[in-house]
Amino acid sequence: MGKDRRIGIAVDFSKSSKLALKWAIDNLVAAGDTLHIIHVKTSSADETRNLLWASSGSPLIPLSEFRAPEVMKQYQIQTDYEVIDLCDIAATQREVTIVAKVYWGDAREKVLQAVEDLKLDSLVMGSRGLSGIKRILLGSVTSYVVTSATCPVTVVKIPAARVIEG
Repeated sequence: MGKDRRIGIAVDFSKSSKLALKWAIDNLVAAGDTLHIIHVKTSSADETRNLLWASSGSPLIPLSEFRAPEVMKQYQIQTDYEVIDLCDIAATQREVTIVAKVYWGDAREKVLQAVEDLKLDSLVMGSRGLSGIKRILLGSVTSYVVTSATCPVTVVKIPAARVIEG
């Protein structure tokens, strides 16, 4: 019997967010769950194109469309085949429903908005491993979301030997 949970994964297509996606697929999701791939675009070359979805985010994008480069081009997102492969594995081997949603704006606020909009049971995020001073100067989306989200948040860190500054 499926668990029927709504699990969000914040994906910016970085190594840390891909690691978080893989971790969630390997350790968290189960048959019957819905995995929401949440992507926030901080700016757009064509702001008027996305004005309709500026406050609410895009409509839910099913996996069949998420893997189509021509569809993702409408959202100014280049298809990332590593993410697509991980999603395909989750959909077929774990019997998980995959949908994506794109937001525009400040990543911290929009990830929190996604938690509420999608009524997530939990959220998984990667951590870039910024050093202390960079975290202070640039802020940390992950730290902000962990302290402000209304659902449990799991942070997946890059193993220490592979932490990349910047």
